[in-house]
Amino acid sequence: MIHGWAMHGGILHPLADALDAHCDVYLVDLPGHGHSRDSSIPLEPSACAEAIIRETPPAAWLGWSMGGLVALTAALEHPEAVKCLIPVSATPKFVRADDWPHGNDPAMVRKLAADLETDYKTTVDRFIALEAMGSQDPRAETRRLMAEAYERGEPDPRVLLEGLALLERADLRSRLHELTMPSLWIAGRRDRIVHPEAMRWSAEAAGGRFVELAHAGHAPFIGHAAELAEVLIPFTGSDA
Repeated sequence: MIHGWAMHGGILHPLADALDAHCDVYLVDLPGHGHSRDSSIPLEPSACAEAIIRETPPAAWLGWSMGGLVALTAALEHPEAVKCLIPVSATPKFVRADDWPHGNDPAMVRKLAADLETDYKTTVDRFIALEAMGSQDPRAETRRLMAEAYERGEPDPRVLLEGLALLERADLRSRLHELTMPSLWIAGRRDRIVHPEAMRWSAEAAGGRFVELAHAGHAPFIGHAAELAEVLIPFTGSDA
């Protein structure tokens, strides 16, 4: 399991706990985040994928938000290591374009980058609040995300900027047809960061399966971990 921007692997513990009786779970801290804050590995999908593969056996790869780009890159570049691909609230292209109406406003990403330079903590907290929008209880989810975001220390501001640059430039849409393993694209209907229609489109392009959780926002593993696990267990074969 690979976390999103400004977070760490511990944020995915609710889902890991829900899957504990069914499979082994590896929670990754990306470079500059959590326990990997001092890692020299660049926050670049290919480098991150290779580092994870060196430390883990072939497995189902789940990537949430920005982590979905790492998981997707691993599936494209190292298919032998990825038994199945599970993007959660993640798409191959984050920002909007003339041919991609489902993305986020590029100006929002640039503003986040500019604000990081002047008030890093407030900027990260504002993004966390945005992640919680659309959930059943956004205030409670915001409090929980904020509490857990810094549980393993603050992320390196340098890699936060690198992460925003990655989200702004990444576009793997044209390669989705290359995926050779099963894929399951999971969206929250109330997500205000990654539009569910972007994930539906991606699932169709990849020849995969699309699932939308009706009451979830951008972080469906908080508040909906059991529902998410019910989808994941049969897909990954963990119920065998």
